[in-house]
Amino acid sequence: MWSTHQFWVGFLREIGIASENIVFSSDTSEEQGREFGKGRGTVDCCYPVKAMSGHYGELIFGLKKKVNIIMSPMIYSLPSFMRGHVGETLACTRVMAGPENIRAGFVKESNVFADNGIQYASPFVNLAEPEMVPKQMYDALKDVFDLSMEESTRAVEAGYKALREFNEKARAETRKILTWCARNNKPCVLVLGRPYHMDPGIGHEIEADLQAHGYPIVWLQYLPIDDDLLGWIFGEEVKAKKIRAPLDISDVWVSSNSSNTNEILWGAKFGTRFPWITCVLRLSSYECGMDQPTYTPTQKIVEATGTLFFKFGDLDSTKPAGSIKIRIETIVHYLAKYSEKIIERKRALLPSDCPLLKDAEGKAEKQLAAVGETD
Repeated sequence: MWSTHQFWVGFLREIGIASENIVFSSDTSEEQGREFGKGRGTVDCCYPVKAMSGHYGELIFGLKKKVNIIMSPMIYSLPSFMRGHVGETLACTRVMAGPENIRAGFVKESNVFADNGIQYASPFVNLAEPEMVPKQMYDALKDVFDLSMEESTRAVEAGYKALREFNEKARAETRKILTWCARNNKPCVLVLGRPYHMDPGIGHEIEADLQAHGYPIVWLQYLPIDDDLLGWIFGEEVKAKKIRAPLDISDVWVSSNSSNTNEILWGAKFGTRFPWITCVLRLSSYECGMDQPTYTPTQKIVEATGTLFFKFGDLDSTKPAGSIKIRIETIVHYLAKYSEKIIERKRALLPSDCPLLKDAEGKAEKQLAAVGETD
């Protein structure tokens, strides 16, 4: 639920669940799996699905305050900023079916949920089709929360509103970071990964280690999609009819049905064009079948402009801290050595009127005006 958790919080608040009574399991860890999974896991090759048993177990056995309901939705499709520019925005089928896969391990000998006084709810939802969601949520949760259809409709609207506001705020913050980089001619690093790689236990906090060296980090999921910025980056290609719109990926990816895959490919296109993104990190789990076909295309896209590309493609393996530290030091070395030339080369490929520099100029003018008024 990493990419949609604000939706669920907004939904639950609207039906009367207080914020302090909405609990998420903690970050993924090996200890969590060993202590709480207790042999109820799965042989599924998908690492996030395998990790779910530890999260379920923690919610059942590991909290001081007992939970009454565990809600683990099966998400068929995802709300995406690319909807309308791609074929579909479907969730990964393995992750979508994961809740039922893991639930089976907790009821195979006895119903662990019932034994601990917990109701289990797993609504099947098409989040990319908002008109379908109120009925889906009502059917799945009417007996769990004593929910009416009218209440479900209002709660779904509140959920989408919360998700939209969070995404807008996150994109605005990313734009601020990119504006700072442009104004100071400093490099930053773009992370291409799936939403669950934001979990420090799955992503190994690689981006945090890089940021500690002074390089701002931005995630593809929250790149700004303002018209002025996308027009500057992709406008010439749209005019030349190489692509239909700034969010079009048909030039690099034909089978555009997977939501996160679509966004990864578009993120690679953004990263290779944006001057102050001088390095792109590709995060993936070793046996992710959805990711494997994208490795070569994303690398070729990113490196087409000389942008640095580094792949951590085995994040489900046990990684000693020393190994990651060495790789981070290597990335930092290349960033320091080549970023200035990369910025210069990529700026020459784009129009001179960067809207982010205008942002900086406008802010400076407002500050000067404010000083003048006080004088």
